[in-house]
Amino acid sequence: MQTPSLTSKQNRLLNYLKERITETGTFPSLRQTANDLGISHTAVAQMLKLLEKKELIKREGRYQRTVYLMNADQQPSGIHRWKEVPVIGRITAGLPMYAQQEYNGSIVVDSDVYKGSSLFALSVKGDSMINAGILDGDLAICEPRQYANNGEIVVALIHQEEATVKRFFVRDDHIVLEPENPAYEPMRYNFDEVLVQGKVIGIQRGTEAMQRLHK
Repeated sequence: MQTPSLTSKQNRLLNYLKERITETGTFPSLRQTANDLGISHTAVAQMLKLLEKKELIKREGRYQRTVYLMNADQQPSGIHRWKEVPVIGRITAGLPMYAQQEYNGSIVVDSDVYKGSSLFALSVKGDSMINAGILDGDLAICEPRQYANNGEIVVALIHQEEATVKRFFVRDDHIVLEPENPAYEPMRYNFDEVLVQGKVIGIQRGTEAMQRLHK
């Protein structure tokens, strides 16, 4: 059904979003939307802005957006809600997450599961955390933090250069970043060599990891 004041392309996008959310309960990623509709990622982003201007959707937050499809009363429909989380290309010491400039796109997560604010995601490299269910190519979904409790899995910046996902432990005179793979040794650092940047609160399985699991 054609919605008044929408172009055919905008109406096609809106109907697609409604169908996908009804079928899956979650909002498709911008990349998936672009692929399914045969249009560019930029075109999807532009049309979402127009739909928001027409008050058919509502977006909240800074770079992380909670998005609502609006009902007939111009109120957010609770079952049509999702959250877009940026994938950080590189973590920079001393900058809050919203000030990071290097993004590698974004992912969409269930806002009922991931309730925190200013979430970010980081691509996992290597197999050092496989016993924690974190595989090479996965995206670690994180809440920004500059502290950690013993045993928590964190994103830590080492020597203000390299970001790593490891289990965190603080000792009397040093910090231990412990892998979840017996092939790797725990890493020991002085307190001034490690900056906690976030706590890992979930994992989105990477495409390559999914393919390996189903072989």
